[in-house]
Amino acid sequence: MPNALLILAAGRGTRMKSDAPKVLHQLGGVPMLYHAMAAAGPLKSDRVVVVAGFGASQVEAAAKSFDTTVDIVVQKEQLGTGHAVRVAKDELAGFKGDIFVLYGDTPFITAQTLEKMSKARKDGAAVVVLGFDADDPALYGRLVLNENGLLVKIVEARDADAIQQDITLCNSGVVCAEAAVLYDLVAEIGNNNKAQEYYLTDIVEIANQKELKCSVVTCPQTETFGINSRSELAAAEAVFQRDARHAALENGVTLQDPDSTIFAFDTLIGRDVVVAPHVVFGPGVTVESGAEIRAFSHLEGCHIGADVTIGPFARLRPGAEIGDTARVGNFVEVKAAQVGNGAKINHLTYIGDADIGADANIGAGTVTCNYDGVLKHKTIVGEGAFIGSNTSLVAPVSVGAKAMTGSGSVISKDVPAQALGISRPRQANVPEFATKLMARLTAIKSSRKKPDQDQ
Repeated sequence: MPNALLILAAGRGTRMKSDAPKVLHQLGGVPMLYHAMAAAGPLKSDRVVVVAGFGASQVEAAAKSFDTTVDIVVQKEQLGTGHAVRVAKDELAGFKGDIFVLYGDTPFITAQTLEKMSKARKDGAAVVVLGFDADDPALYGRLVLNENGLLVKIVEARDADAIQQDITLCNSGVVCAEAAVLYDLVAEIGNNNKAQEYYLTDIVEIANQKELKCSVVTCPQTETFGINSRSELAAAEAVFQRDARHAALENGVTLQDPDSTIFAFDTLIGRDVVVAPHVVFGPGVTVESGAEIRAFSHLEGCHIGADVTIGPFARLRPGAEIGDTARVGNFVEVKAAQVGNGAKINHLTYIGDADIGADANIGAGTVTCNYDGVLKHKTIVGEGAFIGSNTSLVAPVSVGAKAMTGSGSVISKDVPAQALGISRPRQANVPEFATKLMARLTAIKSSRKKPDQDQ
């Protein structure tokens, strides 16, 4: 059956103490909204609709950077979760299938949990609510079941009587229902409460009044973790990193100091990769099998081939493509560059907007001068070329296959294949000048009166 994700992301999140919308605060290197948008996974949602409110244009830009097919609707007044679902009705008009109502600030709901909810729908439930057994149910809405295990109502903590307060099965807020059923129920939600808001939870009692079957699917409480403050964001980051590290270890990655390794939302690492302490993976990193990432390296938006060695203290920026068996060493930065198989860039070097051929050797202190103050330009280094230490390659420029540059050269013209390119002043030696100069400087120093120590 087709399915759609309806993600509620309109709140400002006043407890975050921020000018940015809450759902754009980062978790795993990306806005927490991305996690909710990716939740369906194998379910392959046919539609994704995000309900934005505060900072709607920012939320829309972020959402579309993750998925260009996402649709945005704006909840101009935040009048409750039921109202947020209601404002998306026109956007989902004509959709025939199940709608999952998720939350942009609840990032850990898994595809497996949504699949369980989908199965419950196929088994005949008109409304499926995601619940969890709470360690401390004090502030959570209680899920009240009948003798047959069906959900009859959701009672908010403040409204629970003594018996209901003992219930530990609590509401996550996540709901699944067929689109037409969901909107029929939402249409009947009222706002006769202290906050005068429309609560999505009311659809359960309305459904029971219509003799529609409501059921509960459960998940671990950690999946339902919601983020409302900086402290909760930090706690969520700790949970995310813990799970990412565990998954890497289970998939055959060696983490020499797991607690100091930082992963991103989409980090992909192959088997037998060794990651040394204090490595940071930003978004968009793929590492092929057998690579070694040495300590204090920072990687983002890059692809690292098999059996590559990176670092220590290396920085790979977006667009860096490192070929198999290549080496990128200490204090080397690579950005928007193709580095061929077996190439070596071992020390103190910047490579940007460049193609480095297979087996080329880039000497220490080499800089690709790729920016003229307005435009970026490309540097091409051929296969097997040798770039001498402290070479400045002034782009656009190319160095041919098996060519060389002399150390300390400023290369602003193309160097043909197998040629030597050298550009530096001729050295001149002045006999005995160093001794004379030192004697003169020493005399000047001695002639200067020392300050009076008694003053």
